[in-house]
Amino acid sequence: MNTSKWYKIFGISLIVISAAVYFIHYLVFHDIHHIFIYFLGDIAFVPIEVLMVTLILHQLLTYMEKRNMLEKLNMVIGVFFSEIGTKFLCFLSDFDPDLDAVRNELVVTNDWNDEDFLYTKKRLKNYNYSVDIRNIDLVKLRTLLGENRNILVRLLENPTLLEHESFTELLRAVFHLLEELVARGDLEDLPDTDLDHISGDIGRVYGLLVDEWLDYMQHLKNNYPYLFSLSMRTNPFDTSASPVVK
Repeated sequence: MNTSKWYKIFGISLIVISAAVYFIHYLVFHDIHHIFIYFLGDIAFVPIEVLMVTLILHQLLTYMEKRNMLEKLNMVIGVFFSEIGTKFLCFLSDFDPDLDAVRNELVVTNDWNDEDFLYTKKRLKNYNYSVDIRNIDLVKLRTLLGENRNILVRLLENPTLLEHESFTELLRAVFHLLEELVARGDLEDLPDTDLDHISGDIGRVYGLLVDEWLDYMQHLKNNYPYLFSLSMRTNPFDTSASPVVK
């Protein structure tokens, strides 16, 4: 029996039961007047019941479901930064010629609040994320991404990421960069036009990566102080960062 047919039978059964109960009430009390009074009273309460169930209860369940989904998403994002994201960010930032202009703004501290994260993201919105492509070690970059390809594939296959468009976009950009690097057998003597093309791909990844890193740091700051402490002490933008607690 398909679901649609089962719903129809169930609905008709409820109507029949209700009619039977009203009929029994009439047989016992012979008072059609009160039957209509209660019937109209029940109908009058239906809009309020709909309000309570569909708006209040439904919104509460939706909020709880969304909160659980976000928690799972942040766990997945945490795996990304633990396995490759932070190392990747360290690598790219080392070749950012303009990083000193914004470095201090990326040194997240324990005193930051949501307004500080929001201000930093707005401040960096117009920042030109770029790398010195002629000094960057493309072979090392290809190796870094290639060694973590399986992790990236598993992350991209995770169905929960469908709810996080910006992080999915980051993974797509990383995969595209890896494909560009793998497609070139020799990365030593590329023409300037090709280097500029790769530089654009790296800049796209760099910008998306910083944005996601800030969001992840904010999540840790608000929910997991012990994880935030380690992430703060291994900040890729802090030249004095050290995992050793001093």
